[in-house]
Amino acid sequence: MNSIETDKGSSLWKDAWIKLSKNRLALVGLGLLVILIVTSLLTPLIAPYGYEAQNLDMGATAPSLQHWLGTDIFGRDMLTRIMYGGRVSLMVGFIATAVALVIGILWGATAGFFGGRLDAVMMRIVDVLYALPFMIFIILLMVVFGRNILLLFFAIGAVEWLTMARIVRSQVMALRNQEFVEAASSLGLSQWTIIRRHIIPNTLGPVIVYTTLTIPSVMLLEAFLSFLGLGIQPPQSSWGLLINYGVETMEEYPWLLIFPGLALSMTLFALNFLGDGLRDALDPRTSKD
Repeated sequence: MNSIETDKGSSLWKDAWIKLSKNRLALVGLGLLVILIVTSLLTPLIAPYGYEAQNLDMGATAPSLQHWLGTDIFGRDMLTRIMYGGRVSLMVGFIATAVALVIGILWGATAGFFGGRLDAVMMRIVDVLYALPFMIFIILLMVVFGRNILLLFFAIGAVEWLTMARIVRSQVMALRNQEFVEAASSLGLSQWTIIRRHIIPNTLGPVIVYTTLTIPSVMLLEAFLSFLGLGIQPPQSSWGLLINYGVETMEEYPWLLIFPGLALSMTLFALNFLGDGLRDALDPRTSKD
């Protein structure tokens, strides 16, 4: 029995990879995302200049052979700052989204599968949290626990999980009365086993699509918080923080806005392309032709 389930599971992921490999845009997105992640991880080794290196006499200069993406008003190399900023932005995006995914999937799957009074109570809690201004919540966390980048991950993730919980709940409610769920129940599988093996895998399509939208939105949220002095603090940097600096000087030094914006835009497109491909590949309703 276990070997049969293992074969089916491996076959599902094998079929998903075959379908994904046929989607050129998804592969482009995956390749671009891998390049961005590897570059961010290796930044201390491959960055052309030191992160703290500056030349006040040089000031802001346009792109050149020495500084491919130009320098900022303090004479700091923009390519180096974008590479270091990418490490923080990607880390915020992925970790905060992972926190939101774990909470949202478990909460939504539990509420949708069991239904009844438990569902009503759990979703009323979500409604109450939706009504609370997230900015006040984050400010309170920062005041009580201090400014900490790990706390920022948790704070953003604790806000973003609400929509994920609603999406998963609606998917689970549509799936819980399907024949394959009733068959699993008749075989004696426990309710939590059914949720883990059958319900949650069948919600992967919408979850992945929403995840690809959540990561860029989390990056933008981090930029907004940094602008208010509640997010990433100097001397650390992120793409959002660089974009905010670029907006202030875009008329005089447009490259300070263009290049960080391109880095964030490429990440957004890569995630969207990959998410669409994974949605099609992992959706069980389209897995067999």
